[in-house]
Order: sequence, then structure tokens, then C-alpha cells
Amino acid sequence: MYKKVLLLHGWGGSDFPHWQSWLASEIAKEYGCVNFLKFSDFDAPKLEKWRIEALQAIKEFKPDIVICHSLANTLWFHLCNQGLTSTVKHLYLVAPPSLNCEIQELQEFFPVSVPNKLYAEDTTLIYSTNDPYMKIEEAETLQKELDVRTIVLHNAGHINTHSNFGKWEWILEDVQEKIKETF
Repeated sequence: MYKKVLLLHGWGGSDFPHWQSWLASEIAKEYGCVNFLKFSDFDAPKLEKWRIEALQAIKEFKPDIVICHSLANTLWFHLCNQGLTSTVKHLYLVAPPSLNCEIQELQEFFPVSVPNKLYAEDTTLIYSTNDPYMKIEEAETLQKELDVRTIVLHNAGHINTHSNFGKWEWILEDVQEKIKETF
């Protein structure tokens, strides 16, 4: 039995050629069970609306693996801090923004505190040494507070299309390994 993978994108979406859309298609090619949730108003996100949409997807899809990118990490932190989500087997936190992000369009998402519980049996934090949305020092502090497996990518920007992350073999291999694990 294969595990279900839920992908949660950030501000502006993650449509092709972003690595999340590529990953979703690669999982589907192998008859994997994937839900690449498209949040409404992703160019002008609203925390409450995204919270409702994420919780509905989690409740109905019942994912084993959740992969967050950018603002979706912040959303996941809100869900965890409020105890609203169920526990997943594997969680990927990719390119989280600063916990005190000051981008005007995103103000209702911030500040956010680091959750005491991530509602995941296994978590991988992936960040870049030159992400414009989170300084390396803050990423290192976040890693220490979360105390999770960490992958640091050198000069990978925000780990998105603009930093050439369309096809991303590493994440595909890592996720496929977790998909094939027995329950």
C-alpha cells in the first residue's frame, strides 16, 4: 500500500516549472496518490481561508506525507500551534520564511511562533544559505528549536523556480523512499 502525499504551496503558488508541480507529476506517473492543493487567492493569501482549505484537505485526503514550501510552512506552524492538524508520518518543511516576515501582503500570517509539536513522526527541514526570505542565522536557530533532520542547500535562494528548482531529483528520491515504506 502506498502512502498519500499532500503538497502545500506558498505565496504565488507553485505551478510549472516549480519543483512542487514537477514532484506531483512524478509521483502521479508512478500511480502514486498525490494531492497538490491549490489554495484560493494564492497571490493575496488569507490565513483563515488557507487554514480552512488545508484542514479540509487533511481531513478528506488523510495524507501520510506533507510537503510544505515557503508560506505553507507558516500555515503548518499555525495549524500546529492551535492543535488543529492530525499527525502525519513524514513532514518536509522547505524554505520557510522568517517567523517575523514583514511583507505587507502576508502580514496576517506573522509573526508566528515555533510549534512545540509538529504533528509529524519524522520531519525534514530544508533551507538555503542565501534565502531572501530567511537569513541563515534565523534558519539555524529554527533548526535548533525544532531539533529535526536538516538539509542545507548552498546558494539555492528560496528553493523555487527563480533559483532553478524545477526538476529536483533529491526530493523525488527521498519522497519515493518514504512512499514505499511499509506501514
